[in-house]
Amino acid sequence: MHLVQQNEASDWADIMPRSGFVLYSNALWYEVKRRYKLPNADETLFHFNHLFYPFSRQRPDYRRLRLLTDYLLDGAVDNGLYLSFVNFGFWGDEGDVFGNLLAVLFGLAEEGPAQRIVAALRRSAIGQPRPVRTVVNPIVPDAPLWRPYMDRHGQNRPWQYHNGGCWPFVGGFWALALDRSGAHDEAAAVLATMAEANSGGEWGFYEWFHGETGEAQGMRGQSWNAAMYLLAEAELAGAGSGLGLE
Repeated sequence: MHLVQQNEASDWADIMPRSGFVLYSNALWYEVKRRYKLPNADETLFHFNHLFYPFSRQRPDYRRLRLLTDYLLDGAVDNGLYLSFVNFGFWGDEGDVFGNLLAVLFGLAEEGPAQRIVAALRRSAIGQPRPVRTVVNPIVPDAPLWRPYMDRHGQNRPWQYHNGGCWPFVGGFWALALDRSGAHDEAAAVLATMAEANSGGEWGFYEWFHGETGEAQGMRGQSWNAAMYLLAEAELAGAGSGLGLE
């Protein structure tokens, strides 16, 4: 299907149960194909949209893709977002904020779907209490997708780490997506809250914050927080993002 597959906990969200065809990884894969003019980028784009958002009326012809989408349509709920992953007979509907933002910024979602995604994320208040929560609905211990390793060291419980914690790094992508959608003032407000989060602990640039309390967690001195702030600031100022997102 011109999409990449992976095992659980094999991408940046390294204690999450996403496996098979994963939204985040395939958004990056499409961008690599687009940027370096690799073959079959159009096929990757087509299969990406049909697999991760199977709710359109158009049905794919490719047999394996139709089989997977039949399972999805039998149980998945349309919340306006791409599914976080699709495997044979099960999928992720927790709302992967980072993966959806990459899909918007990399052009996988056309204008209408991109506006739908931004609106869904806005309704979910992903910027509270800090910019931004990594999932819309954290996976809880009694959920089918919960894995024992998520509780290792107590790190990936609901509203923590990749399971609903707030990452200022990802907040930069939210500001970019808002700005691209025309919500310039809202994007600037996100940028201000990113600065506020980064400034805590004498400019500690903490890795992540608790998704309910906003308490600083993880490692100090995360340079990607600073980098994404500067990149988003340049974009909002009209100087270009540097991501190559023409």
